[in-house]
Amino acid sequence: METIYQTIVKDCGCDVGAFDKKNFLITFGHKTLVTLKDFCYFIDVTPLKKKIWAGDILKIDDQEYEILRIGEIASDNLAALGHITIFFTEEGECLPGSIRVKGKEFPKIEKESKIEILRK
Repeated sequence: METIYQTIVKDCGCDVGAFDKKNFLITFGHKTLVTLKDFCYFIDVTPLKKKIWAGDILKIDDQEYEILRIGEIASDNLAALGHITIFFTEEGECLPGSIRVKGKEFPKIEKESKIEILRK
């Protein structure tokens, strides 16, 4: 598999667990809205080698998830801002800056967790 994106979780807001129960998470790079900072995982902003497609694989540490749908600005936001919302449920709309992945167990993410997007 080809790695098209790779980053490391540098920190997390004090209330990231609030979204775990709703099966989604939010990442941001350097800057975020004050209203969201407590709910985000903070990552290094790193280059995205190619746009994200349905069928790509999201990998968080050792857990893999198939990307089902991707919003029209999700790739651009991730590359420029380190921002993406990831929904771990198959149903529901796909917001412009989000991706939906095939539901599995919600990942346990900690400081230094590795996030990758892989292409088959």
